[in-house]
Amino acid sequence: MGGFFGSALHQDCGFDIFYGTDYHSHLGTRRAGLVTYDVEKGFNRAIHNIETTNFRPKFDKDILEMSGNIGIGCISDYEPQPLMVRSHLGTYAISTVCRINNIDEITKLIFANGNSHFLEMSGGDINPTELVAAVINQKDTLVEGIRYAQEIVKGSLTLLVMTKDGIYAARDRYGRTPVEIGRKVSDSLNDATNHIPSFDENGNEKDGDANAGDTTAVKTSDAPAGNTLGYCVCFENFSYLNLGYVPYRELGPGEIDFITPDGVEMVAPAYKEMKICTFLWIYYGFPASTYEGRNVEQTRYNCGAELARRDMMCGDSEADIVAGVPDSGVAHAIGYSNASGVPYSRPFVKYTPTWPRSFMPTIQSRRNLIAKMKLIPIHELIANRRLLLIDDSIVRGTQLRETTEYLYKSGAKQVHIRPACPPLVYGCKYLNFSRSNSEKELITRRMIEKLEGTAEPSQAKLEAYSNPDSAEYSAMTEEIRKELGFDSLRYHRLDDMIDAVGIERCKLCTYCWDGNA
Repeated sequence: MGGFFGSALHQDCGFDIFYGTDYHSHLGTRRAGLVTYDVEKGFNRAIHNIETTNFRPKFDKDILEMSGNIGIGCISDYEPQPLMVRSHLGTYAISTVCRINNIDEITKLIFANGNSHFLEMSGGDINPTELVAAVINQKDTLVEGIRYAQEIVKGSLTLLVMTKDGIYAARDRYGRTPVEIGRKVSDSLNDATNHIPSFDENGNEKDGDANAGDTTAVKTSDAPAGNTLGYCVCFENFSYLNLGYVPYRELGPGEIDFITPDGVEMVAPAYKEMKICTFLWIYYGFPASTYEGRNVEQTRYNCGAELARRDMMCGDSEADIVAGVPDSGVAHAIGYSNASGVPYSRPFVKYTPTWPRSFMPTIQSRRNLIAKMKLIPIHELIANRRLLLIDDSIVRGTQLRETTEYLYKSGAKQVHIRPACPPLVYGCKYLNFSRSNSEKELITRRMIEKLEGTAEPSQAKLEAYSNPDSAEYSAMTEEIRKELGFDSLRYHRLDDMIDAVGIERCKLCTYCWDGNA
C-alpha cells in the first residue's frame, strides 16, 4: 500500500507535511519522500529508505531545509517517490498510490508515442509513478493527462501532482482508495508547537527545538468559513486533526480537485460508480480514520458484534474470554465482547518498542519470526481458559497457527478462532496489498487443491467454496481448522460483514472474498 499528505498554506507548510506524512507510516514500510516549493528557493525534495528506521528520524534534518508554503509527502511500500518531473506541462512533483496491472501495455504505448526510455529500479521494474507521469505528459494539460491516466490504468490509481501554484488531487477511477481534504481554520496549535524535532540514534525524540457530475461523496465541514489558513489533502483523514485542520471534502470516485492556499476547486467531477476496498475498514485503515462517513474503529466494533450474533444463533461455542490479535483484531474483539457479554481480556500483549512491524521484512520466514517475537503471553490469563480469538483475517495461516500453539503451551484449555472477514479465496488485483505474493500461498487455495485434487479449480468451484452455505465451504473450513489446530473456526460471513460496514454492497469491492470487483 502507501499513503500521502499534502498541504497548501498561507504560511510555511513544513511542520504539517512532516507530521501529516508520518501519520501514514502504517501504510508503507520501504520508502518515504517529501517535496516543498518555495518562491525563492524553488522545489526541494528528499527521499529515504525507511525499512530499518522510522520516518521522523530519517527526515528531521531534511525538513529544516525545506521551506515553502506548498508541499507533499508520501509513504510507499514499493517505489521511491515523490518524483520530480520536467515536461511541456511544466515542472511538478508526483506521488501515487497505485497498482498497474498493464504496465507492459502502457510502456509500449508510451514508446510508440515517442518516449525514449524509463529508468529501471532494482530488479528491473519500471517505477509505476514515473510511468503515470509519462502518461500524463501525453496530453496538453495536467487535468487532461490525469484523466487519461485514470482511463488507461488497469488496477487502481490515486495520486497527487504538485506544481508551484498548488496541488492536484485525483482519486482512483472507482474510488478504491480514499482522498480526503481538510481546511486549516486556526494556527494556534502551530504557533505553540511549530518546530521540527530532532532525534537520537535510537529514534527517540529529543527535548527542545530542532458518470460524471455525481458529487454525493463530497462532504463539507460545518466550521465557519473565516480564518482559513489553507488546506491539506491526504489518504487518512485523522492525519490532519492534530495539525489544526477540520474536515472539508472527501473526493468522489475519479474526482480531480486543485488545492491552493485560497481554496479547493473541482476541476473534474466524480463518476457515479464506486468500488471502495472493504479491507480499509477490516484491516489496514487506521482506527481513527473515516471513509465514506464510516469510522474504522466503530465498523470493527460492528463486525465483532455480528460475529457474536452469529455465534449465539448457532450456539456451538463457549468461551471464558475473548481476545483480539494485536493490533487490528482488538477492536473486533471488543465489539464481540460488548455484544456477547463474554469478558474481553488480553492474554498476550504486543512488545513494540524495538520489534518492527511483522510485514516489514521481504523474507516471509523473518516476518513470521518477528510476528512471534512481538507477542508476549500472559500465563495467568491463559491457563485453564477457553479462549475465543479474533484476527482480522487468515492469509497463509502460519502466524495464527504459531499463536495458537503457544496459547496451548501456556495452558489454554481451548482456542476458538473467529476471523473478522470471510475466507480470502482470491488474491487482490486492485491494490498493492502485500499480504500474499501469490494465490497459491493462500491457505484457502491449498485446502481447495487438497479437496479437489487440482491447483486450477474451475470458477464455478471457486464460487462454491466462497459460498458460506455450501458443502464445499464447510469442507474447506474444516480442513483449515484441522490444519491450524483450532478447536473451532467460524469466518465472518460476507453478508454480515457488509452489514457491519453499512455501505451498499454495489459500492464495495469484495473481490478477494467472492471474486466480484
